[in-house]
Amino acid sequence: MTDTPTQLFIGGAWVDAADGATMSVDDPATGEILCHVADAGPKDARLAEDAAVAAQEAWARTAPRARSEILRRAYELILERTDELAHLMTSEMGKPLAEARGEVAYAAEFFRWFSEEAVRIDGGGGVLPDGRNRMLLSRRPVGPCLLITPWNFPLAMGTRKIGPAIAAGCTMILKPAPQTPLSSLALAAILKEAGLPDGVLNVVTTSRAGEVCEPLLRGGRIRKLSFTGSTNVGRLLLAQCAEAVVRTSMELGGNAPFIVFEDADLDVAVDGAMLAKMRNMGEACTAANRFFVHHSVVEEFGRRLAERMGALVVGPGTRDGVDVGPLIDAAGRAKVAELVGDAVERGARVLVGGRTPEGPGCFYPPTVLSDVDPGSRLMDTEIFGPVAAILTFDDEDEVVRRANDTPWGLVGYVFTEGLDRALRVSERLEVGMVGLNTGLVSNPAAPFGGVKQSGLGREGGRVGIDEFLEYQYLAVPVR
Repeated sequence: MTDTPTQLFIGGAWVDAADGATMSVDDPATGEILCHVADAGPKDARLAEDAAVAAQEAWARTAPRARSEILRRAYELILERTDELAHLMTSEMGKPLAEARGEVAYAAEFFRWFSEEAVRIDGGGGVLPDGRNRMLLSRRPVGPCLLITPWNFPLAMGTRKIGPAIAAGCTMILKPAPQTPLSSLALAAILKEAGLPDGVLNVVTTSRAGEVCEPLLRGGRIRKLSFTGSTNVGRLLLAQCAEAVVRTSMELGGNAPFIVFEDADLDVAVDGAMLAKMRNMGEACTAANRFFVHHSVVEEFGRRLAERMGALVVGPGTRDGVDVGPLIDAAGRAKVAELVGDAVERGARVLVGGRTPEGPGCFYPPTVLSDVDPGSRLMDTEIFGPVAAILTFDDEDEVVRRANDTPWGLVGYVFTEGLDRALRVSERLEVGMVGLNTGLVSNPAAPFGGVKQSGLGREGGRVGIDEFLEYQYLAVPVR
């Protein structure tokens, strides 16, 4: 990691924090310190804001094709450096190398997708109803943006926000999670190499998020916030945005139901469960949280899922043959262990896993619980770990009601062979996305986002760039 930048990236230059502060980046597989990176404070945030504001006018005037080609070059550079970026990601957040390589490809695809969208920003026009006036509609960049990304997908969450901002003509300040700054710094270096002008992207790594972000949101020069993280933090940021009426898009927490009907193909359902539950060790907002399985197939489904989960190899993500890496930190593992302990105290049966291992690192075994009490804490808490909690149901109306009985509404999963039921249940679920007989919904070409307290707006797809554009209406009288 000697070539990975460890300073702040402001105005196209690598700089130390103004007060010289640094923070450690830890390996969750060992607990050892990987390196130290600059720890930005309020002064650094102001400098990044100055750079973004100064670059905005010229960047907005840059030809769409030029913006497109920068993104395309960055896409190609990311793919060329897949192994390097994957090892970096695994070191700082733990996911196995095979998953990290998959994330690199996923992350790069956002740049390719939005390189194509950059040249398709349209407007409109027409005759107004009075017949005497015309209207011209144009779409313009919203302006300087603050982008806040989480630690669980450190490269892909960066490209999913940076890609449409670049395509739309917005400048940015990126604040990555303090646990995983290295992937974001490496991404900034790639974009600089790809030709992104100075000041368009600024990266501030910090352990002092409140000191850094709140003044930016209240100051009136940042015009857009894009945040991925917990619902609690999202609420706080929304309040801070209100003062300056900052435009927001938010991808917040989830509590995904995974519904298996009696007519489901259990091979497909178990495959889907492994994808929906175990991607990134279960540390994903799209992770299946509550498994509702029809009483007639619950024993068979639980047995098969426990066999598959129990066969997974747990260990450091850099080691060959490992399927499940460590959780992000000790606090994350303690939370998972507490939730499992609470469920067991309330009568849940442990089909596999369920015990915190000894030794270094933040590891937790893949765990399947059956006979889970609906009052268990993990039923209304985002688990963020490799734990599948199984409950039973008897009929469709009951399971839809229970699936919707949550303030969150990001994604749901439905497994059935009946077309009528598939469409009917999917439409009744209060979620922004549905995986129908599949455990994977994320795709750069599809709009990603939720309803209720799972967020505002959408990322990815054709609508992803809309979050970074404003309409301007021009009235033209014809005499």
